[in-house]
Amino acid sequence: MEGDELKEWIARLFQDEQLLRMGHHQRKSDLNLGLGWIYYGLARSMRPKTIVVIGSYRGFAPLVFGKALLDNEEGGEVVFIDPSLVDDFWTDAAAVRAYFARHQVTNIRHFLMTTQDFTRSSSYGELAPVGMVFVDGYHSEEQARFDFEAFEEQLSPGGVALFHDTADQRVSKMYGPGRTYQRTVKAYVDSLKDNPGLQVLDVPFGDGVTIVRKVEAAAASC
Repeated sequence: MEGDELKEWIARLFQDEQLLRMGHHQRKSDLNLGLGWIYYGLARSMRPKTIVVIGSYRGFAPLVFGKALLDNEEGGEVVFIDPSLVDDFWTDAAAVRAYFARHQVTNIRHFLMTTQDFTRSSSYGELAPVGMVFVDGYHSEEQARFDFEAFEEQLSPGGVALFHDTADQRVSKMYGPGRTYQRTVKAYVDSLKDNPGLQVLDVPFGDGVTIVRKVEAAAASC
C-alpha cells in the first residue's frame, strides 16, 4: 500500500539526522514530516510538471517535493538552485546525484549557482511552466523579493510560491562567525499581504511557511 511505502521512505529519510533540522517542524518518533506534509500534499494534489526549489541545507524540501512528483502519475522534476555558500555539501555534482539517489529520489536537477546566476543561464529560458516555487535561500527581504520575482511570470495558472522561515525575524548564524545577518523574509511576505491581487496564507509552525497565490488564478480554478 502507498501509505506503508511512504512511511518506509520517511523512516529511511530520517535515518539522516541532518534532515530533521532547519525548522520544517519534523519529528522522527512518529515519522512526521511537519511542514513537509504541506510540501508533499500540494505537489501531489496540484500535480505540477516543474517545481523550483531555491536553497536547502541538506535537501529536505527538494527530496519531499521530488518524492511527491515521483508518486504522481504525471512525473515531473525538481529544479534545485543552491550555490553551496554555507559549506561545500552541494559542490560535487556526482556526490549530489548519489546523495539524492540514496534517498530513492532521482528527479532532482541541481544547479550550483545563485538565483541571479540561474536567471542569466540558458536553463532559465528553457524552463517548462513552473507549478511551484519554494523560496528558502538567503533569508533577506531583498533576496526573497528577487527569488519570487524571478519566477513569478513563469508560474503556471494556479501555481503557488512558498516562502520558508516566515514565522519571525531573527539573526541567522547559518554562514558562520563574522557572517551573521538578520533574517527578514517575513518583512517581504508581510508586504505581499497589501497586494489585493494575491492570496497570502501563513502557516506558523516550525520556522513557518507562507503560501502565495494570485487571486485571479485562484478564482479561475474554482
